[in-house]
Amino acid sequence: MSRSCDVCGKGNISGNNVSHSNRHTRRSWSANIKKVKAVVNGSPKRISVCTRCLRSNKVERAI
Repeated sequence: MSRSCDVCGKGNISGNNVSHSNRHTRRSWSANIKKVKAVVNGSPKRISVCTRCLRSNKVERAI
């Protein structure tokens, strides 16, 4: 499973951990992805959606 949103495409981003002594090591932040059942082209389908898209009603949830 890829850690990216099927609606907006949000995925992992990378950056640095910075310690107190200012040493830099690479790290990544993953998007908050949830598997939801949504209506896609009139039929229910399970997709990966970020919580921002869920909160802003960009997907129609299937029950």
